[in-house]
Amino acid sequence: MSTNNADLDKLRSSVTRSLHAHWRLFLAEGIVLLILGLLAIIVPQIATIAVAVFIGWILLVSGAVGLLATFRMRTAPGFWWSLISAILGIVAGILLFRSPVSGALSLTVILTVFLVVEGIVSILFALEHKRELSGRWGAMLFSGLVDLFLAAIIIDGLPGTAAWAIGLLIGVNLVFGGVALIAMALHARDSAKAG
Repeated sequence: MSTNNADLDKLRSSVTRSLHAHWRLFLAEGIVLLILGLLAIIVPQIATIAVAVFIGWILLVSGAVGLLATFRMRTAPGFWWSLISAILGIVAGILLFRSPVSGALSLTVILTVFLVVEGIVSILFALEHKRELSGRWGAMLFSGLVDLFLAAIIIDGLPGTAAWAIGLLIGVNLVFGGVALIAMALHARDSAKAG
């Protein structure tokens, strides 16, 4: 048991030293994420289109690589399935490039389904914890209700919400990630001064 504690202490010490040594990099990353997040919140339509185009690039490149690999291994089992998969990736990527707004609508529908499922699962998880008298069930319940609320707003406004929903949610995510990194970096800086 003491070996596990010693290993855990070494790990904590190593992480603390790394944070002390690189707090400026974490601060810079946090500031960049915060700025990008604020821009995405201010102009969510542009952020939404940027996400659609980015996913289009990913699909196009993965489809092209898959196509190349498929033809190089044409004697391998599953050639036709691999070929269909590669072509689908290329076509989906091209469609997202040609019409990122329509692509944003599809991505928004997928995001909405995710929010509904995540909300329901979070609520059920919270209720399970409530039965077990766990102290963290309230926050989880709130999180699930927020997911369902966001999904309802998006569904109610479709197709118009597709123009901004993904960009806004990405922006909020970047802002919170940036703030968390800034807080961590400042804490590491202050810990380094104190130490």
